[in-house]
Amino acid sequence: MSYLVLARKYRPQTFDQVIGQKHVTQTLTNAIEHNRVHHAILFAGPRGTGKTTIARILAKAMNCKNGPVAVPCNACRSCRDITSSSAVDVFEIDGASNNSVDQIRELRENIKYMPAHSLYKIYIIDEVHMLSLAAFNALLKTLEEPPEHVMFMFATTEPHKIPITILSRCQRHDFRRIDAEAIAEHMFKLCADEGVTIAIESLGLIAREAGGSMRDALSLLDQVMAAAQGDVSHDQVVNILGVVDRKIIFEISDAVMSGDISELLDILDELYDYGHDMKKLYADIVEHFRNLLVAKMGTKVNKLVDLPAHELEMISGQIKGVSSTYLNQVFDILFQEESIIKYSERPKLAIEMAFIRILQLKPALPIDLLIQKLDDLIQNTGDLPSIDLDETYKTNYKTRVGHHTKNNLCRKMDTDEDVGEGRKEQQLQQNSGAKIPHLHPVKPLENSSGDPFQNIENSWGKIRNAISPKHPALCAHLKNSSIKKINGQVIEIAINGNNYNYTTIIREKNLSIIRKACKDCFGDQTEIEIIAGNNTETNTGKNSDKIMESESLRKKALSHPLINDITEIFSGKVLDVKLL
Repeated sequence: MSYLVLARKYRPQTFDQVIGQKHVTQTLTNAIEHNRVHHAILFAGPRGTGKTTIARILAKAMNCKNGPVAVPCNACRSCRDITSSSAVDVFEIDGASNNSVDQIRELRENIKYMPAHSLYKIYIIDEVHMLSLAAFNALLKTLEEPPEHVMFMFATTEPHKIPITILSRCQRHDFRRIDAEAIAEHMFKLCADEGVTIAIESLGLIAREAGGSMRDALSLLDQVMAAAQGDVSHDQVVNILGVVDRKIIFEISDAVMSGDISELLDILDELYDYGHDMKKLYADIVEHFRNLLVAKMGTKVNKLVDLPAHELEMISGQIKGVSSTYLNQVFDILFQEESIIKYSERPKLAIEMAFIRILQLKPALPIDLLIQKLDDLIQNTGDLPSIDLDETYKTNYKTRVGHHTKNNLCRKMDTDEDVGEGRKEQQLQQNSGAKIPHLHPVKPLENSSGDPFQNIENSWGKIRNAISPKHPALCAHLKNSSIKKINGQVIEIAINGNNYNYTTIIREKNLSIIRKACKDCFGDQTEIEIIAGNNTETNTGKNSDKIMESESLRKKALSHPLINDITEIFSGKVLDVKLL
């Protein structure tokens, strides 16, 4: 007798023997016990997860001499014939080679005859998505209202290719990928039955290569057992399968987190010389750092990380002393480079460049730690002046004064003759834990002559020229307006004209355009104040109050301590403030 592969030799014969599909087997068991089995059932899911196996078990359960029964006896004539694929009342059809409308018509003609010696005539169509559209249409009526002695069971790996009219007539069961630990445990029992000794670590490697498919895992196990001829060592498994040992992946991640570029390049060069697929290696590395990040966050690790227990312990030991922020930085760069490496003609070089970029990256500090260090810096810059303020605004005032005090301290560092600039800056950085840029006093708006009031007309023309290209209508409304005065960084604009002209200009959208033009011309610190000019109608008082209130709210938002912290930490700037 020819050799029977493990996938067929140890195929489950009852629902209890099926691995990893408890949600399907329990539903079918309950349906049989309560006489609620659907006449058309669709099994959908990845390859090698038990779709056809469960269809055969269900057929045996329905046609067993004691049945329908949840646990078939596997001893009666019907059960034995189904197990050997020779049952006259159970038809297993390959959808790829029987996909024409004529073959479906023949099936329709045959279903009207009663089964030979069973309760049901059962049709199992594997890869049913391969049927043609005409064949599906020919099956519709029969599938919806079959004879009482007929059942249909469909299996497919691509349910999205099945017409919705067919799906709506079936009871659908979706299969899941089997986790690596369950596959490894099942193979360990099979090895014991076969009298072969293989370490659980090696079986875990086989399970990972199977990608959630039990049939693929057993096929790989067959290959390993045939090549080794006896007890199998871990090195033999690695060599036979041609995969990268998981220890190598951990060594690569250790080299990355320790910053040892020479060790990392040596490992990559050795794997390349050995002939490993560098693109697959990179995919394994990306997945490994994803697992490290998930384990570091500590959220549902056993569910989100599909690894054997011993590898989870190794991951837990590896992430000690490493921040989740740094792991996130590394994972982000690896993921961004994945598409480049995937299509690169020289993947080894691309992988080396990606790791060099990572090792040149300085670990980022968490945001809460940066804010804490910033607050510590503000508190260490000196005592605040004693000013009687309302308690509601005292916190904001302290924050603003603290920023000014820090500003003065940095300016003092630039001019202090007794202590060197580098020494003072180093001392300030040691106290805060972050680099503090040199801050300089904001200069008021002025022209080349130094007098901010001497060339106001040119300044107003400059602002209008900045607005005119993109907003000519607004520029026309500003035709009769002018700059009344410039006070430091504040430009006071007088709006002349009628009430309609005034109300149009003070709209928030138009004020944002004017404010942006002023900042583009005179710097980011520039602010504007809008007032009614001499020629504006008198009923603009309410609008003037409204714009003053808007400007007050805007300045209050800009002076919020959280906004100041964010702009300093990220070296950013506020582009605009939207008033709700």
